[in-house]
Amino acid sequence: MNAEFVLQACGIHKSYHKNKIEVPVLRGIDVNITAGKINALIGRSGSGKSTLMHLLATLDRPDTGEIMFQGKRIDDAPRAARDAYRNQDIGIIFQFYHLLPELTALENVLAPIMIRQSLWGYFRNRKEIRKRAEAMLDRVGLSHRATHRPAEMSGGEMQRAAIARALMTDPSLLLADEPTGNLDTETGESILKLLVELNQQDHLTIVMITHDDAIAEKADVCYRMQDGLLETTHCARHAA
Repeated sequence: MNAEFVLQACGIHKSYHKNKIEVPVLRGIDVNITAGKINALIGRSGSGKSTLMHLLATLDRPDTGEIMFQGKRIDDAPRAARDAYRNQDIGIIFQFYHLLPELTALENVLAPIMIRQSLWGYFRNRKEIRKRAEAMLDRVGLSHRATHRPAEMSGGEMQRAAIARALMTDPSLLLADEPTGNLDTETGESILKLLVELNQQDHLTIVMITHDDAIAEKADVCYRMQDGLLETTHCARHAA
C-alpha cells in the first residue's frame, strides 16, 4: 500500500434490507485518504456518504470490499482490534455531537482515556490525564465550560467538546460527519476554522463528510458521491 494514503477503501459495496427488498447504498467505492490533508466526501442526503464514513470507522462492515488502515486490513479484524482502532488511531465527530448528557464537558473529554485504561491505570495517571483533557478544552476554546453539562451548552460549544474528546487520544486521523450541519453559519465557520488549524498545525489527517460545496472548498482532496458511486472532483483549496 502507498504510504501517502493513511486509509483506503477498495471495491466497497453495501446494501440494506427493508423487509424483503434489498436497497443498495454503495455500489463499488474506491477511495484513498491522503495523509496530512483535509479530504472531503461531498454528496446530497441519501448519497451514501454517512454509510461510507461508518464503514471507514468500522462501526459497520461492507458486504464486499476491503478497508485498509496504514496498509493493514481493518474491516474484518477481530472486534478487539476494531475497538482499539476507534479508541486509539482515529477520532470521530458527529453532526449531533453524541456527548454523554450526564457528564460535564471535561468528563466527556476524559471518557476515551477512561475506556482505554484499567481503573488502576487511570487513577495512577489521573493528574496527567486530567491536565491533558483541560488542555484539549482550552485548545478548542472551551475551558470556561469545563464543568458544564451538554444541556447547559450551545450547539457550537457541544461540537467543540466533541472535537476535544476526539483529539484526547492523539489520533492520526479524524473522521468528521457533517461537523457543521447542526450549527448556524457563524458558528459553523468557527468550527471549520478550528479543523483547518488542526490540519495545518498538527498535520492531522481529516475526512470531512458534507453536503455543502462551500465547506468542501476548505479541503485539499475532494470526492463527490452520487447514487452510491464516488469520483474525484475539483477542489478549490487544492487548486490554489
